[in-house]
Parts: sequence; C-alpha cells; structure tokens
Amino acid sequence: MQVFVLDTNKRQLEPIHPAEARLLLSDQRAAVYRRYPFTIILKEEAPEAKPEPLRLKIDPGSRTTGIAILRDSGEVVFAMALTHRGLRIKSQLEFRRTIRRSRRNRKTRYRKPRFENRARPKGWLAPSLKSRVYNIETWVNRLRSVCNITAISMELVRFDTQLLQNPEISGVAYQQGELAGYEVREYLLEKWNRTCAYCGKTDVPLAIEHIVPRSKGGSNSVSNLTLACHSCNQNKSNIPVKQFLRDKPALLAKVTAKAKAPLKDAAAVNATRWYLYHRLLQHCPVEVGSGGLTKFNRTTRSLPKTHWLDAACVGTSTPDTLFQTHKQVLQVTAMGHGTRQMCRPDKFGFPRTGSKARNKKVRGFQTGDIVEAIVTAGKKSGHYIGRVAVRASGSFNIKTGTETVQGIGWRYCRLLHAADGYTYNF
Repeated sequence: MQVFVLDTNKRQLEPIHPAEARLLLSDQRAAVYRRYPFTIILKEEAPEAKPEPLRLKIDPGSRTTGIAILRDSGEVVFAMALTHRGLRIKSQLEFRRTIRRSRRNRKTRYRKPRFENRARPKGWLAPSLKSRVYNIETWVNRLRSVCNITAISMELVRFDTQLLQNPEISGVAYQQGELAGYEVREYLLEKWNRTCAYCGKTDVPLAIEHIVPRSKGGSNSVSNLTLACHSCNQNKSNIPVKQFLRDKPALLAKVTAKAKAPLKDAAAVNATRWYLYHRLLQHCPVEVGSGGLTKFNRTTRSLPKTHWLDAACVGTSTPDTLFQTHKQVLQVTAMGHGTRQMCRPDKFGFPRTGSKARNKKVRGFQTGDIVEAIVTAGKKSGHYIGRVAVRASGSFNIKTGTETVQGIGWRYCRLLHAADGYTYNF
C-alpha cells in the first residue's frame, strides 16, 4: 500500500513507496498529516507537480464494502475493506422500539401511538441502509482529498435479473459469450454460502444442481437451483429431492425453504444502489458493472476472492494485469460517533447509568481515539496500539487487533489518531 503525499499547501501529489516516505520523514522534509489512510505532508511547495489520474473502484456490500485505487497500468495504489454497522443500527432501533412499546403497556401516563405523523418522504431509506451509503461517501471524500481521483467504478447490480428470469435469453453479445452463466452462479454462491446443500462441504468444487431434476419436470429457475459437491451431485443424479433426502427430513425442509428464500443482504445492496450511484455522481464520472462481470474479471486474472480484489475487478476498465496484490490491506470498521442517550436503560427500560455527555473527554482522550501506550512496569508492561475506551478514573481500556487490555493509565497513552467514527487494523 502506497503512501499519499500533500505539499505544504495541501495540494495532492503522486503517491509514493513507503520506503521513500520513511526517508522524507527521517530527513525532516515531511511530517505525518494523517495516519489512516497514511498521508504525509511536505514542508515545501510543489506547484508544477502533475499527479497521474487515478481510478477509485468500489464493490458495495451489505456487511463489507471493498475499495481499491488503481492506476491505468494496473498497479494497486491503495486497498481497504470497509465493514458497515447497519445490522447494529437495526438492532438498536428495535431495542428502542421495544422499550417504547413497553412504556405504553405499563400503568403510566398513556402515550397514544402517532403512526400518522410518520409520513416518509419520497426516496426515504431506513437508517441502517443510509449508514452504508454515508460510510462509502465519507471514504470517497477522504480519498479524493489526498490523491488525484478522476473516475469512479462501482458495482451497480449484484446479478443480472433479466438473465436470472430467462436463462434462454439471446441476442445480447455478453450473454452468448463466456460471461453467460456467471450471473446465475454468483447468485447461487451467495445464496448457499459457498457450501454443498446436501453434505455441507466447503472449499471444494461445487456444481449447479437442479433440486427438481429436468427429467422430472424441473425448470432452470433460480428457485429450483442449488449447489452440490461432485459426490452429492453424482449420487442424486435425477432422483427427486424428496426421495434423495427421505431419511433426513430436517435437511429436506431446510433445502426446500432456502431455495425459495430471498437474499437479505442482496436486497439491502439493491435498495441502496441507485441512491449511492447518484451521490457518487456528484463527485466524479461513475462507471458501473455487474457482479457477474466482476467475478469474470477476477477469475480470468486468477485472483483470490477478497473484498478489495472484487473492487479492483469492477467494470470494463479493469486492466489485463493487476500487480502489487500482496500489499497490506487497511481494515476499517464503522463504530459510530457515540450515542445521544442521556443514560443507559436496563432490559425493563429503567435508567441504570448517569449521563454520558459529561464524561466524553477524560484527560484529553475520548472513546474511539487510536492511542499508543508504552507501559514500562507492572503486570501490564508492554507496547499497545489500539482503540481506547476512556474511564472517568483515568484508567483506560485499549482494544488492539487481538485483545482488550484493561487498566492502562492515561499517563502512558499518546494520541495517534483522533476519534472519527471508525476503527482501523491491517
């Protein structure tokens, strides 16, 4: 992963190799401007510099979004995986709703439900969905501020629904070529979690299997398709699934139910795709592609499946060769900016803590800061870097990449990165 560079006027320059950045810092010709993503700022102007145009590629996901920055030559400049907090937001809203409803049922002042006051404007998105869009847009703005991004590529559709509904469709070139079938297969891999539906094997070659065999009247609809390993595929052959799993009624019910179940995560991405597209269009020209095309690009280049490599393979602008694919990848997790609750309730809705606002900062630190702690003596002696959780007593907790260390005094801590709603790891 390369290092972003700004001149003394915060003008974007060409990203450089980490070794070159270390030399500039050791010679005191530059200083650290931002740690995540790592950016240095020179102590001199560079008015004549003309940085190479870069392309930002995004693979939006319900839980994790892959982001990569590429040169036209195929060099990967930067890669990250952004984990969203949509599921946590949903659970918190449901918990708040439960407490609100329990208050109405208790023998307290009656609060009439005001459902008619909850009119939703056109284009309304649920908070858990909107947070995913805002996370991506936040990082697009951050990356555009430190490097010369002139174009964006994003995966607009996960699957080609027209091809899914009519597998025999013809007349379109890509559906007649090598890409035909990638849309259906990618859909099934996501739906069945890349495991054999009959024996549960993973990390083995999987074949597309008809639940109701074609010879028995089954169709090519995706609701009649599943994945099976080679042995299960051969053993089932053209046997109806009810006969094949007659000794396993629980598994039969599971396969039958899951075959008709929709993709919840795909639905979340589908609900936000156009909203995200129009917001990104305000920043740069946006190229779009499908999930099937992404997998086709990744497979033909013999690349492993990761979020950031999926992002690097989005769209028709993907170079024939991608290199520097072994570099570090920044893992970013959305944590939020705290809560506006005056106090925390217990499971019955009664307050159990005091106000959080008064203890937001302790000794110059606040929860969410990335700190470095060098403890020289005692049971907790060691070197720790991670996200801090402050306590009014001045004894902090530091969550590193592998553990949570409790009881670190504030005097040992040094601020590396102020809280910005995210936590970072490599």
